[in-house]
Amino acid sequence: MSLQEYRDFIASRATVTPMRGFAPQPINSAAKVHQVNALYFSLNLGQSAAFLDTGLGKSFIELEFARQCADETGKPSLILTPLAVAGQMIREANKFNIDARQIKEPEQVGSGVMVMNYDRLPKIDPSVFGAIILDESSILKSFAGKTRMMLMDAFKDAPYKLAATATPSPNDHMELGNHAEFLGVMRQQEMLSKWFINDTSTASQDWRLKGHAVEDFWQWVASWSRCATLPSDLGGDDTGYILPDVVRTLHTVDADRSTGTEGMLFRIPELSATSFHAEKRLTMSDRVAKAAELATHDKPVTVWCESNDESAALAKIIPDAREVRGDMTPDQKEALLLGFVDGDFRVIVTKPKLAGFGVNWQHCAHAVFASISYSYEQHYQAVRRSHRFGQKEQVRNDIVVADTEMAIWDVINEKGAKHDEMKRRMATAMKSAQSTAKTRTAYNRPLDLAFPEWLKSEVAA
Repeated sequence: MSLQEYRDFIASRATVTPMRGFAPQPINSAAKVHQVNALYFSLNLGQSAAFLDTGLGKSFIELEFARQCADETGKPSLILTPLAVAGQMIREANKFNIDARQIKEPEQVGSGVMVMNYDRLPKIDPSVFGAIILDESSILKSFAGKTRMMLMDAFKDAPYKLAATATPSPNDHMELGNHAEFLGVMRQQEMLSKWFINDTSTASQDWRLKGHAVEDFWQWVASWSRCATLPSDLGGDDTGYILPDVVRTLHTVDADRSTGTEGMLFRIPELSATSFHAEKRLTMSDRVAKAAELATHDKPVTVWCESNDESAALAKIIPDAREVRGDMTPDQKEALLLGFVDGDFRVIVTKPKLAGFGVNWQHCAHAVFASISYSYEQHYQAVRRSHRFGQKEQVRNDIVVADTEMAIWDVINEKGAKHDEMKRRMATAMKSAQSTAKTRTAYNRPLDLAFPEWLKSEVAA
C-alpha cells in the first residue's frame, strides 16, 4: 500500500455527521455575514451546535433557525431559555420582525416560534414541536442532572435541533460530549472511548484527549458545530466587535482573626471548596460594607454575591438597589431582571447562579463582586453580562475579598489563565477544522444479492 493509499484509507474512516436538514429560505435581511454562514450550516445539517461568544448574535440565529424550521415543518418551534431571557428573546424577535411568542402554559402553544423558560419544561408536550432550540445550552453540562436527562428524553425524536451557548470551556470535553449526545450525533461514552484516555495520574482522573487524536477530534466537532470568538472566525467582519479589556481592581479588607478561634490564639482560615462558607460568614460584614461603598454612585451597578445573607445586607444599605433571590417566583425574578435593563432602578443585587447566564446588561459598565467562589465559570459569565459586544463604555470590575480569602482569588486567576490559553488553542483548532470540514451524508452501498443456482431452484420449488 502506498502512502497516498494509506491516507485515503484513513480519510475514508473519518467520523462524519449526516445531513438531516433542509435548504434554507432566504435569510432575514438583518443577518450579518457570520450569522448567515452559521445559519446555512445549522439549517442544512438539521441538528447542530453554535458555540458563539457573547455578543455575536446567538439570539438572532436561534430565532431565525426557529422561524425557518416552523415554516418547513408546519409545526411550532420551541426556544428554551434561562430565567428572564425569554422576555429578552421576545424583544430581540420584535427588533428583527420575527413573530415569536412567550408561553408559560401548554394551552398557549400556537404556530410559529414559541419561547419558554427551562423551568416550565415539565408542563409541555415535546411531540407538538418540529424543532427545539436550547439557549445557553451549557445547561447540559451537568452530566447526570435532572434537567439534562429530561431534555435528552423529551426531544430525542425532534427532527431539528440547535444548541447555542458561548464558547465552552475548551478543557471541558464532557460539555462537548453532552451536546453531541443531545443532538443525536454520538453518545458521550462513545466519544470518550474513541478519542480520550482516562488520566489516572490526576486525583480526579480526568479524561485527556489522546495526542494522536487531536486533529481528528476537532474535525469531528467541526462537522456538527460552529465555534467563534469573533465574526472573522465565520467569515465576517470584526469591526465594532473588539472590546477593551476589563479594568479589574482588587480590594482587600482586613479580617478579624480573633473571631472563630475555637480555643486558639487566632483563627487559621479553612478555605477548602467544601468549607469556605464558614470563613465567608465571618468576613461578611466587612466585605458587604466595602462593596456598598463602591456601588454608591449615580450610575447602574451589578452587585454579585454568594449567599442570601450577603444579598439581603447589600440590598438594604445600597441606595436604589433591588435584590433577586432564589426563593422568588420565576415571574418575580424575570420582572426584576428586565426592570434593571429598563432602568427602573439603579442597582441589582444577585448571585451568578441566578442571573449569570443569558441576560444582556450592556447599559451597565460597573460590576462589584462582594463575594467570589471557586467557580471560574460563574465568575466569567457574571463579568460577561456587561462586558459583551454592544457595550459602549470601558467595563469596571471591583472585586472585594477578605485578606483571609486570597486563596480563592488566586484559584480564579489560575483557572482564568488556563481557560484563556485553552480557548486560544480551541479557536485555532476549530478554525482550521471548519475551513476544511465538509458535512457528508453517510454512504449506504446498495445490496445486490446474487443467488446461486441451487438456491434459485429451492425458492422456485
